[in-house]
Amino acid sequence: MLQQNYRVRPNMQGNRQSDGTRVNEEIRISPIRLVKTNGESVVIETAQALQMAKEEGLDLVEVSPKAKPPVCRIMDYGKYRFEQAKRAKQAKAKQHIVKMKEIKLRPKTATNDYNYRIEQAKEFLKDGMKVRLIMQFRGREIAHTDYGRRLMDQAKIDLADFGDLDMDSRMEGNTMLSIYSPKRGSSSPKEKKEPKPVTEPMAAGEAST
Repeated sequence: MLQQNYRVRPNMQGNRQSDGTRVNEEIRISPIRLVKTNGESVVIETAQALQMAKEEGLDLVEVSPKAKPPVCRIMDYGKYRFEQAKRAKQAKAKQHIVKMKEIKLRPKTATNDYNYRIEQAKEFLKDGMKVRLIMQFRGREIAHTDYGRRLMDQAKIDLADFGDLDMDSRMEGNTMLSIYSPKRGSSSPKEKKEPKPVTEPMAAGEAST
């Protein structure tokens, strides 16, 4: 029976692979627990396990360095790393990262500017991006948030065929925010013939005629 007296073999490099795994001669501690291909495990000298791996044309790979004794397997390490990288790439490809674009408006944004920004928002949504619509109030405008809300409500109508409303208009400090995500379960929607014109609101304190 082997004594559980772990030794560091001399004249071996202790460097690791780029992923931190020790392979073959990089495994300096002896003995180790070797897990065979049939699932059986045995505690043997590292030199013996390394010889077994070489005879099979494979690698001795440390899979659990903190165990006592460390656990190793005999495998094709190059193929193992390739399969790992392949799975990681596939997992990354399945991740759908949604970008967020911002569209800024002012209470007195003119009709042409409003239409231009709404068209931008439609394109972003059609490209699979989220849109954060920001209404900025400055100075005395904050006392007349209803002007900004009119535009935000109009945007809700104009973007209805292109995006789903994730967050309805709400105030945060001196800004009013709403968030839209791409329309679920539909392809590129048809453009409306002509967006409904938005009446430019009066400045705060401006008398009506």
